[in-house]
Amino acid sequence: MTITRQTFLRAGLAAGGLLAMPRLVRAKEWQVVRFATEGAFPPYNQTAPDGRIVGFEPDLLKDLSARLKIRMDLVAQDWAGMIPGLVDGKYDAIIDGISITPKREEAIAFTIPYTAGTSGFVTMKNTAPNGLPGTGTRVSLTDEAATKSAIAELATALRGKTVAVQVSTIQADFLTTYLKDAVTIRTYQAGGDTYLDLRAGRVDAVMASTSNMAAFVKRARGEALQSGYTFGGGVLGRGAAIGLRKTDPELKTLLDGAMQAAIADGTLKKLSMQWFETDITPAT
Repeated sequence: MTITRQTFLRAGLAAGGLLAMPRLVRAKEWQVVRFATEGAFPPYNQTAPDGRIVGFEPDLLKDLSARLKIRMDLVAQDWAGMIPGLVDGKYDAIIDGISITPKREEAIAFTIPYTAGTSGFVTMKNTAPNGLPGTGTRVSLTDEAATKSAIAELATALRGKTVAVQVSTIQADFLTTYLKDAVTIRTYQAGGDTYLDLRAGRVDAVMASTSNMAAFVKRARGEALQSGYTFGGGVLGRGAAIGLRKTDPELKTLLDGAMQAAIADGTLKKLSMQWFETDITPAT
């Protein structure tokens, strides 16, 4: 009996065979990846006077681009609209010191982390509160006893004060979760504006990532100080990573491989030392 192509198709349709057959899906071939970043979150990223976006993350993207031989374009985007813009397809990926949290993982995918970040507070010297308890001590939010003790001390020191924080960040989630009954939380669209109001005396403290705060303290030339406990884990996530759409798993695979190579050969550590003056490379 000769089985023609038409006979095969009719049999397959009748038995549901075509539905059971594996589909030959060709993975998307990436030649250009469009990235969005804030351009106002030093030293992760910042806009230079000539309009270029420079910093730790742009340099990291240059390295990943060279490894993958894929062009990576970078555009500025306000933080508040960054994740919605990614989901809506305005760009292919986002990179802005974005911490991996369970809440964000509901909406988007992440590469492996490229930082092992913590968050804390910065205040002005010689202005109340001049230094906060717990300076130099890191607390994991998964340690309930240590967290409860540290929060109690901070709540006492900051009671009645105003703390500035960038809107829709993990630090804003932290303040809402742990200190909303002790402090007034003032949110800002841009992280840089929190520091402007701190220097102007309109707020008493800023909460941000410790690496971002370190850059501000350095620029302040002795007028500001990082103080108090630093925190990680829990609502603060498990390090920063590139954000992607869940529908682009092949892009995640590419970027993960290049990132692992950059960690393994010391490139990520070199960039960390250049921009942060400390190694923020995550443990592998």
